[in-house]
Amino acid sequence: MPLNKRVPIRDALQRPDLLGSALPGDTWLPHRTLLIAAMGEELTDQERDVFHMITGRDREPGVQVDELVAVLGRRAGKTRSAGTLAAYVATLCVHDYLAAGERAVIPILAGSTIQANNAFQAVLGVLEESPVLSKQIETSNTEMIKLKTRCDVSVRPASFRTIRGVTSPLVCADEISTWHNDETSANADVEILNAARPALGTTGGLLYMFSSPWAKKGELWTSYRQHFGPNGDPTVIVAKGTSRTFNPTLPQRVVDRAYEKDAFRAAAEYGAEFRDGISSLLTAEVVDSSIDHGTFERAPVAGVKYVAFVDPSGGSVDSFTLAIAHAEKSVAVIDAIRERKPPFSPEAVAAEFCELLATYGIAAVTGDRYAGEWPREQFRKRNVEYRLSPKTASEIFAAAVPLFNSQNIGIVEHAVVIRQLAALERRSSRGGRELIGHPPGGHDDVAVSVCGAAIEAVRRQVAPPMLVAPQLIPLVDW
Repeated sequence: MPLNKRVPIRDALQRPDLLGSALPGDTWLPHRTLLIAAMGEELTDQERDVFHMITGRDREPGVQVDELVAVLGRRAGKTRSAGTLAAYVATLCVHDYLAAGERAVIPILAGSTIQANNAFQAVLGVLEESPVLSKQIETSNTEMIKLKTRCDVSVRPASFRTIRGVTSPLVCADEISTWHNDETSANADVEILNAARPALGTTGGLLYMFSSPWAKKGELWTSYRQHFGPNGDPTVIVAKGTSRTFNPTLPQRVVDRAYEKDAFRAAAEYGAEFRDGISSLLTAEVVDSSIDHGTFERAPVAGVKYVAFVDPSGGSVDSFTLAIAHAEKSVAVIDAIRERKPPFSPEAVAAEFCELLATYGIAAVTGDRYAGEWPREQFRKRNVEYRLSPKTASEIFAAAVPLFNSQNIGIVEHAVVIRQLAALERRSSRGGRELIGHPPGGHDDVAVSVCGAAIEAVRRQVAPPMLVAPQLIPLVDW
């Protein structure tokens, strides 16, 4: 059963006292068309032309859909549109599926708190602009809007744990292309959505995914590939459009400048094109086979030569990481991994890491050359030499691939490094050069330290003595 409407969404979007100021005028026509069609209402001829342009389908479904997917460029108005739909469902739909004392929740899920908060503020702004709907706000804070309709809007991190157990008429997945999309991650986008869909099962609600595109992988790409166009599931609407298609007020010069600077990136960010040439660096099976499950750290052993690699951070954004390793013939063995997440004191973390290095008898560490002079000073103060890595992070990952593919690396079990290794992407730059790194919104600092330490361990191992070829005994002609 679809959601029970108090007011059709078309009427609500036209009435100044309801949602008339949320998506007004011709510039918001594509967004209004999408929401009206998704809620199962009939389109006008003009709207039907727009619907065909952005979905590849000749007609609207005529019934409320189960899923709405918007693959749009940046600055296309995705957040405002989602906020309008959330405000409508929360206040202008009847939540008669609720048991006594139960409350419905519209979760806004995002890969970062900042992203989720933007969508959350959009909902609050739409409600506060309406003379009628603003009166439905019972209380609000930075994380939840509690409404008199027994339906609350809340910000939640993109995690399968935060969505379980709720009853929801709408789930909003904000910028889902930036979520983890590798099956080795416990918080992979597919697992989060699998946890979200049952929350909609008893309400007749819908799932709304909205995002700029990235690589041809993950749930956003899967939905687009399976359902965009006339052959897609009629209960799933997938729309795709450039930034200016959905927001013609965006100056053309902004888009042109982005293409001049980096056409490859601009095609995704403003052209809403999924990127070619992006693939996972390591398969899930390869990552899993490199992990020594059940071993979380190896104690130092006398007589073993250890090496270390660090990826420093200033303490406000990225983690400060360290990995210690040794070589056993051609196998790189990772013995210890440390990560200190911000905020932290860089000097205090350097001191802590130096104490750990001393227990493994390590007097020199290799690290990122782009961190400036301060890490060298901090390690030098504690009698540890800081050697600059000759390789960039991308080059480190590329050099480590043979170790993984040949199963010549053994890593202590560490949840963060497993996720980061599995998420690493291989892509081509504008000049055709291969670049390897984390996906948008991700991190790779732990993976850098682990791969850097592995390479150092194998490189510094003592080469076996050269075998001397035996002298040949000349044949005697009997």
